[in-house]
Amino acid sequence: MANSVGWGIIGLGNIAQKFAKDLALVHDAALMGVASRSLVKAKAFKEEFKVPYAFDNYEALLDCEEVEVVYIALPHTEHYEWSLKAMEKGKHVLCEKPAGINKAEVRQMVDASRKNKVFFMEALWSRFIPSIQEIKKSIDAGEAGEIVYLHADFAFFALDRNPDSRVLNPELGGGSLLDIGIYPVFLAYLILGMPDRIEAHAKFLESGTEVQTAVTFYYPGAHALLFSSLGTNSLMSATIGGTDGTFVIHPRWHEAEGFSLLSDGKQEEFEFPKVGKGYTYEIEEVHRCLSEERLESPLWSHQHSLDLIGLLDQIREITGIRFPFEG
Repeated sequence: MANSVGWGIIGLGNIAQKFAKDLALVHDAALMGVASRSLVKAKAFKEEFKVPYAFDNYEALLDCEEVEVVYIALPHTEHYEWSLKAMEKGKHVLCEKPAGINKAEVRQMVDASRKNKVFFMEALWSRFIPSIQEIKKSIDAGEAGEIVYLHADFAFFALDRNPDSRVLNPELGGGSLLDIGIYPVFLAYLILGMPDRIEAHAKFLESGTEVQTAVTFYYPGAHALLFSSLGTNSLMSATIGGTDGTFVIHPRWHEAEGFSLLSDGKQEEFEFPKVGKGYTYEIEEVHRCLSEERLESPLWSHQHSLDLIGLLDQIREITGIRFPFEG
C-alpha cells in the first residue's frame, strides 16, 4: 500500500484481534507483521488478517524492516520490557494501558522515546473516541460551568475465570485497578486534573489479587467517585456534573457512541457513532503525530501517562495493592 504506515503487533490475544480489525479500517495503515510465542497462533493470525510476516519470537518482529510502529498487546508485566526493546530498535510504539506497572517503568519508557527519537504513546483509546473528545471540548469551553461532581465505574464479573488468567493472576499484574479501574481514574484526571487528596479501599481474593476498588478524588470544588470490580457487573455509564449542565455518557461510557446533556430542565441527546470498535481514532492519532514528527501526542502526552500511573501508584499505596514480583 503506497504511503502507508507499517504496523506490527506483539502479543496476539483478544485485544490484538480487535485492534487488527480496526487497523484494517484505517486507509493508510498496513499490518506487516505479527509475533506470538506460539507459531501456531502467529500463523493463524497471519492467515486471518492477510499479514505478510508471522514470527514465533518478538525480537524477530523488531528486526522486520517493514514494521515502523509496534503495538504492544502483551500482559501488563511485559509492557515495559518490550516497549523499551522496540524503541531501542528504532520502532515507534503504541503500548496497551497501563503503559507500565508503576511510574518508574513509565518514566524509563518516556526517556527511551526521547533518547531514541521515536514516538511513544500509551493506548488510552477512550481519550480519542469522538464522544469523549466532544465532552472534553465542551467542558474546556465552559459550557457546563464549573465541574463539581464526577462518577465513573467499570465492572464485570470475572471470578469464574481461570485463576492463572491475565485478569486474576497477581504474577501478571492482575486485578481490577490496573486493568479496568484505570478507565474511571483516567476520566477524572482528564476532566478535573490531579486531585488534592485521595481516599481508596480495596477487596482481595485469598490469592492476593485485588478484585474491587472504590476511590474518591477530592478537589477544591469537586468530588470524583470512582469504582472498579471483577466481582459484579455495573451499568457503566458516567456522569459529569457542572453548575450549568450535566453530562451523562451512555453505557459503556469508555467506548460510548453518544451522551446526554441535562441543562435548564431539558435533556438533549448527542450521537457520535464510532468507526469500528473505536481503536481507529488512536491509530489515526499515531499517524498524525508521525506525519508531524512528534515524539508524543498532545492529546495523550508522556506527562499524561506519567500523571495517570502516578495516581494508580497512590491508590495502590493507600489500599495495599502489591504484586509478588515487586518484592
